[in-house]
Amino acid sequence: MASEGKNLIGVDIGSTSIKVCEIKESRSGRRLVRFGYHPLPPDTIVNGEIMNSGVVVEGLEKLFHKVRRRNVALRASGHGVIIKKIAVPLMTPAELQEQIGWEAEQHIPFDLQEVHIDYQVLHRRDTEGQMDVLLVAAKREEISDLQNLAVEARLKPMVIDLDAFTVQNVFEEGYGKPAPGETVVLIHVGASLTTVNILANGTTAFTRDIANGGHAITEEIQRSLSIGREEAEAYKHGGEGRGIVPREVPDIIQQVVDQLAGEVQRSLDFYLATTGESDLSRIYVSGGTANIRGLRDAIADRTGVPVDVLDPLRVASRDAKLDPALLQGRTAQAVVAMGLALRKEKERREA
Repeated sequence: MASEGKNLIGVDIGSTSIKVCEIKESRSGRRLVRFGYHPLPPDTIVNGEIMNSGVVVEGLEKLFHKVRRRNVALRASGHGVIIKKIAVPLMTPAELQEQIGWEAEQHIPFDLQEVHIDYQVLHRRDTEGQMDVLLVAAKREEISDLQNLAVEARLKPMVIDLDAFTVQNVFEEGYGKPAPGETVVLIHVGASLTTVNILANGTTAFTRDIANGGHAITEEIQRSLSIGREEAEAYKHGGEGRGIVPREVPDIIQQVVDQLAGEVQRSLDFYLATTGESDLSRIYVSGGTANIRGLRDAIADRTGVPVDVLDPLRVASRDAKLDPALLQGRTAQAVVAMGLALRKEKERREA
């Protein structure tokens, strides 16, 4: 994509909170000029479906109170989104545009009338007469629900992106594209969904959603100790002013993160087995649960690959006027919103 104009404001509506990032670009580089965080009550969003739109609209209105610029980039995720890498014969951009509907019919398990389709050419393999194309389908109903929410909060949705790609934007802008022969894994652990995106030869080689996330830890603490969600959430993050953490909590956390690390490992093993690749270079974790050391250690132990937390402040440094307390402990949660904030007002597909 070629892009120009001002950066959009990134709005990440997750299942437990809304995150907002605004980046300003100048000759001296990018600055994060605004970060907003608004928690959502339980069951506002379940399995990616918005159950209580009024609460989300209210949250957006609070976050955009006194903000004049309203052009936003949103993100879609969950069961209504499908990402597939497909191989097609070499063809011109015009031919591909004509052909893509037929290709989508073969690979997308939804009725094409019900979905928005997009695609991007990843590689041309001239010697084999083929090219790899990334095909994306998102359910129209879910996209329009998301847009309607934003419009109700008096926002102007200009772009809708996907979790995996927003995290990839942050990685590539902050760390540079992986070197040839380097395979990097990006794992975004949201509250209810974990997205795995493997980058090989500079592009997406594999993506998978795992229906498990940080909320599973909270639920297990709640269940084991018979306590409320807020208390369990505080214990998960080391107490947060709730006094001494019960001694069972570290074991409960370990048990759940081991399970999640096992699911991540199965996805990586599947990728390695089906591509014949031999090793992975590095793993970066983002999302609120990335702050839990036990998860990073469990993934590193199982895979034998170094694991780091993805730092979005490598993309844009914190503006001097932005209160550092706002970002305290929340940078890993800001990654998707930061990736969205990299999108521009005018974008066009390059041939």
